[in-house]
This record gives sequence, structure tokens and C-alpha cells, in this order.
Amino acid sequence: MCGIAGIWSGRPATREQLAAAAEAMAARLQHRGPDDSGLAISGSVALAFRRLSIIDLSPAGHQPMSSLSGRYTIVFNGEVYNFEQIRAELTAEGKAPRWRGHSDTEVLLAAIEAWGLVSAVRRFNGMFAFAVWDARDHELHLVRDRLGVKPLHYARTPGGFVFASELKALTAHEDLPRDISRTALALYTRFGYVPAPYTIYENVLKVMPGTIVTARSPQHVTAQPYWSLREVVERGVANRVSDPGAALEELHAIALDSVRLRMIADVPLGVFLSGGIDSSLVTSLMQVQSASPVRTFTIGFAEGEYDEAKYAAAIARHLGTDHTELYVTPEDALALIPALPEMYDEPFADSSQMPTFLVSRLARQSVTVSLSGDGGDEFYAGYDRYTVTRALWNRIGRIPSAARPALSAALRAVPGSLWNRAFSPANGFLPRRLRRTRAAERIHHFAKAMRADDPDRFYLDVVGFWSDLVLGGGGATMPLLEPEARPSLDDFIERSMYFDQMSYLPDDILVKVDRASMATSLESREPLLDHRLVEYSWRLPLSIKMENGRGKAILRKLLAKYVPPALFERRKQGFGIPIDHWLRGPLRDWAESLLDERRLRADGYFRAEAVRAKWREHLGGGEWQHHLWAILMFQAWLDRERGAGDAQISGDRFIMRSPI
Repeated sequence: MCGIAGIWSGRPATREQLAAAAEAMAARLQHRGPDDSGLAISGSVALAFRRLSIIDLSPAGHQPMSSLSGRYTIVFNGEVYNFEQIRAELTAEGKAPRWRGHSDTEVLLAAIEAWGLVSAVRRFNGMFAFAVWDARDHELHLVRDRLGVKPLHYARTPGGFVFASELKALTAHEDLPRDISRTALALYTRFGYVPAPYTIYENVLKVMPGTIVTARSPQHVTAQPYWSLREVVERGVANRVSDPGAALEELHAIALDSVRLRMIADVPLGVFLSGGIDSSLVTSLMQVQSASPVRTFTIGFAEGEYDEAKYAAAIARHLGTDHTELYVTPEDALALIPALPEMYDEPFADSSQMPTFLVSRLARQSVTVSLSGDGGDEFYAGYDRYTVTRALWNRIGRIPSAARPALSAALRAVPGSLWNRAFSPANGFLPRRLRRTRAAERIHHFAKAMRADDPDRFYLDVVGFWSDLVLGGGGATMPLLEPEARPSLDDFIERSMYFDQMSYLPDDILVKVDRASMATSLESREPLLDHRLVEYSWRLPLSIKMENGRGKAILRKLLAKYVPPALFERRKQGFGIPIDHWLRGPLRDWAESLLDERRLRADGYFRAEAVRAKWREHLGGGEWQHHLWAILMFQAWLDRERGAGDAQISGDRFIMRSPI
């Protein structure tokens, strides 16, 4: 795992000037690659590299790396897991060069030279973001993996073209425009993340998953997909698997091979084990293929409703892993908050970013690579919200559309504290099935969404946060939201899953894991996102993924081959932290300063009265932590952007400082 950066200057520049600019960008990526660095310059193009050594630790794995012919030079972040198979194919075809080492980078270069860029990339099984300079055709290609596991950003500047793994490297370049995009900000406040291709900056873009961006000059830039999830969905739906037993065995075989490939490393590796179905399955598939106990890592919380460590420990004991757990105090998690804007580079409102960093830091003390279970929920209908929103939409359909706005307003007019008391788990007058934590948030979300005129918009409103909050951000949209951009799917749940796979997974979940793990110089690998599994998952009808209203049915059956169901059959818990309580406690003064009405009005980004209303309700017992966290993370990021991001957060007993 590494960090890459580069420049194609459109102005006259000396070799020394190019080197200084590219090295300044790469220096900000040292956390992604603390083991080595490199630089290559060809004419007006400079490629810079920071290396975290995983495969071929010798100098033969050094980057930038050039092909033997000298035509291609590459900087490569990620892993091509099937590189040994590709190496054998090249040898069998008589296209193998004189191998200098055994790195996947060298194989990748040889494959591009032998088969051409697009044909080669389509054979790669891995997570990757790389830049390759074609000296013969005078073209710079940026390539991102199919699911968007690895990040890559680029921009055309007044002085040329720049790219980098993270925005912090781009901002090291003096020509980068840094105007805040109101469109991106509006989408961020709606979803809690900035969806691709946008970034928080105007005219700075993310390479879309499964896409090659080609610059034929610093200002002539085009993008072309080499893999399409939409096409995968359409092929899968047209070729469904009908036999559940055969589906289970086929899925088992692909998953075993996916995990096997991701266990290839020249450094110690382990796995994140939360005790949930996905991570337990990955751990099981690792352990059955390992000659020694697999190293497993878990974070626990004192707050019972957030803690899964005891379940992870039980799974670890059953499988016989070498298990490490760490119970996190509020002080441990809160101490990270000042570091989050620097870690994520743009506003990011998934508060599970903190435990993800903490478990990454824990694992990095023992290993350099850790596998995770990301992707199971999105591809196997694991989120409860899929069935809940479908049931709610079916009920809404019975209400005349003309009556919905008034009913919505009435439900939202009830203070959140009253809803929470009415549906509290401690309310003995209600049937147990109706008792809920955070009832106000759920009801107000539903009330807002019930104004939707179609089921897809309803789902997006239910999972979203703010609407019409950003001044000057009206009409913000993204390509995925256009009806013609989505495949034709009859089922509400499958359409919802597709949205999450295209946006929530790459732009939230994978961003969270990449930045949190790489901040500790740990490589995270996601075997459930092997493109073979992704493609096979869409051949499975929903009846195989869901049984009796519960998702991940086929994954449960697969896990039961290794672990007794009694150890994993329970209500799903998210990887969350008690932000709701902290905003009323140790974070209250910090939040109040960032949500100050005078500041909000002076900044001119948000409707200040709407933000303040939510803040007052939350302090009074309402549950608006997700809405407020999105605003707080933007405000904290804005402080960093203005050079005022070193403010400390003080509580009654401690002062939190960044540990990074």
C-alpha cells in the first residue's frame, strides 16, 4: 500500500522545479508509505511515490518503476492479488520480460506492455489506484479499481495537471484552486460524505471506480470506464441462479479463493474481527487456510449498546485465533477529533471513523496487513433499512399524496424528546417490538421522507440527513441520481442496494477504512469485494439473500459451516460510538463554538436557524447527532482549511489532543 502523486506541467519548468513540487506533494503522503520514496521525471511529467512495503521488500520493488522497454513508467498504490497467475500467463505466451524481482508492480507493467492498458486492467484482480506515463504516445493514464477501494484525485490547474492519492497532497501544489464547491457541500450535508466524482473543492475530481482517466495534454483530459457495475447487474439479473444449494457451494469456492489471494504478503497479516457475520466469515475462511492461528483484532466499548467485543471473543475462541482486544474509553475516541479533518482531507461525517482508526492502530502494533469484512451488507441485503424502508413505502402508498405534506409537518412538529420518551425501551406500557432507541430521529426521518413521490427518492431521503440547508446549493445532484443512470430493477431492495454499492460503499465505507488504516500505515484488504464475488452476488435472487425478512441469508449459511449459529445470530449492531451522549457532555462546549449562530451567519454556508434549531432540540433530549455531526465535521474542516484547526477540545477531566 502506498501513496502516489504527480504533475504534468503546462508551463516551462526546470527538472529541479518539477522535482521540488512533486516531492512536496508526496511528502504529505508519508503515512501511506513510510518505508521508501521515489521520483521519476520525463519531460514535463513528474511521478512521485511513497512506499509501504508489502510484497517484494527488496530494492526490486522500488517505484517509480519503468518497463524494460522504457515506454511505461508507473506509480502504483494497492495490490494486484492474482499477479502470480498473470506472471505465469505472460510466461506461457512468451511475453515475459527478464524478471527483476517478484513484485506485483513489475507484473502489472509487463501485462500492460504485452496486452495494452485496458486489456491488462480487466485481468487484474485487486485494489489499486495507479498512474502510468506512456512516453511513446505522450499520455498519462490514471486508473482506479472496480469498486473504488483505493482513492485517486486529480485536477486541471492554471499551470497544468496534478493527481494524488489524497487531497492533502494536491493542496501542497501552489496552483491548486481551493474554492469550496456548494454543490459538493449540499450533497455532503445530504449524505454525510462527498460523493464521487466531486470533492469539496471546485474543479478537483475523484477518479470514478472502474475508470481510466487519460490526459493527452495537461488540459485535454477524458474519462472512460473499463468495468461497469450497471452492466454487471444487468447480466446477473438476466442469468439468475435457481438452485440455493449450488449457489452456496459456488459462493463458498469463490470466497475461499478470494481470501487465499488476500493472504499473500511478505509481512505479518491479521483480520479485523467485530463478531458480526461478515468479519467472522472472513476470519473463518482465513483460519481454515492458515497453518497457524490467525491474528484477530477487536475494539470494545464500555457502553453496552455499542459493544460487540464479547461476541468477537467468542468467535475467536471457537476458531482458535490469536486474539487481541482493546476496550476504548471516551477519552481515547474523543482525542481523535482534532485529527479527523487532517486524516480525511474533506468533510466526512461517518463517526465510526474513530473506532475504525483505533482498531487499525491496534492491529498495526502487530501486523502490516489486515483483512476486513466490508461489502457484505451492501451486496447481500444486510442493512435493516432495506426491509424497513420497503415496508414504510408500502404503507405510505395508501395515503393520498395530497395529505402527505400536512401529516409530515404534524409528525415533525412533535419535539424529539417527546418521541424518545414515548418509544423508550424503558416504557413498559408499549409492546417490546415497538420500543426503540433514537425514536425521534427515526420518526422525523420518516416524516421528512414521506413527502417523496417515488420509492427511490423515499429511500434516499430516509438514509439522508439535511435537505436545502446549503445557501447557494440548490439543485445539487450527481450522475447516479438520474433515472437513466440506473439499471432496470423491479425490486425496491435491489434498487436500494445498487445505490449503496455505487455511492455509500466507495464514498463512505471505503473512504473511512482507507484513511483510518493508512493513517497508521496499515494496509486493509476487503475479500468480500473481489469482483468475482460482486459479479456472482448479482446472479443471486433476493430470495437467496433474504429469508424471513432477514438479510445475508446465504452468508449466514456459509458461516454456519465454521461457527455455530448461536455465536452469531443476533440483532445487527453498527460500528458506532455514543456521539449523541458526548454532544450533551464532553463535546458540548466544542460543538457550541462551532455551531455559534454568529459564526454560521458570517461564514454564509448554511441556514443558521435550521442548524441552531436542531442543536437546541438535541440538547433537550432529541436525537439529531447525525445531522449535527455532519455540520460539526464541516466546521472543523473549515477551521483547518483556514489554518485555525489546532483548537483543543476540553472536558471536565481531560484535554484531547491528536495522537497522529
